Amino acid sequence: MKLSVIIPIYNERATVLELVRRVQAVDFPKEIILVDDYSTDGTREILKQFEQDKPEGIKFLYHEINKGKGAAFRTGIGAVEGEIVVVQDADLEYDPNDYYKLLKPILDGRADVVFGSRFVGSEEHRVLYFWHYLGNKFLTLFINMVTNLNLSDMETCYKMIRTDVLKKISLQENRFGFDPEFTAKVARLKCRIYEVGVSYSGRDYAQGKKITWKDGVRVLWCILKYGI
Repeated sequence: MKLSVIIPIYNERATVLELVRRVQAVDFPKEIILVDDYSTDGTREILKQFEQDKPEGIKFLYHEINKGKGAAFRTGIGAVEGEIVVVQDADLEYDPNDYYKLLKPILDGRADVVFGSRFVGSEEHRVLYFWHYLGNKFLTLFINMVTNLNLSDMETCYKMIRTDVLKKISLQENRFGFDPEFTAKVARLKCRIYEVGVSYSGRDYAQGKKITWKDGVRVLWCILKYGI
């Protein structure tokens, strides 16, 4: 059993190599698929230099225009060889050591999809923005209403899925609308969905956080579009 880790990347020169090192350190058979979404801050040059070393188990893919996280994830899907797929942000907000907890329900044969929730369990998390938290809870409540799920964290980065199930889903959203689209479509497939608590070391806008209220409006529209 192999895990395919898809990492969409956009302007993460300060963190991308450390993140890759942390993913590499996870003791589980895996491949790492790096998808640079036309970074302009030097990230692409760092990846090109890294690629010259021909690191084992790592694939390098590049967009020639900026398309968004959802589009980068779709590009990564085309290179997947593992039986399980997880999406990983290129910053350091999420800890790859949590893969073990995410994998367990799938390896045990109980789950098709696992969400890594920042709001369940006793794992540590950084305290940051109240309005982001409130917005996330509202969007999660809304997706639950239209899908009849009881998720606690729809907008989490960590979404792990069996590859054979993922291949049944036709994803379209290019940006952060990926989250509600993915959630609505796995719900429609009647997938066995689990949640596990994960740690979270959130960053602020000075550290490179990218999501804004405009993305929240798009997410709301995508919940209606794909959930109803």
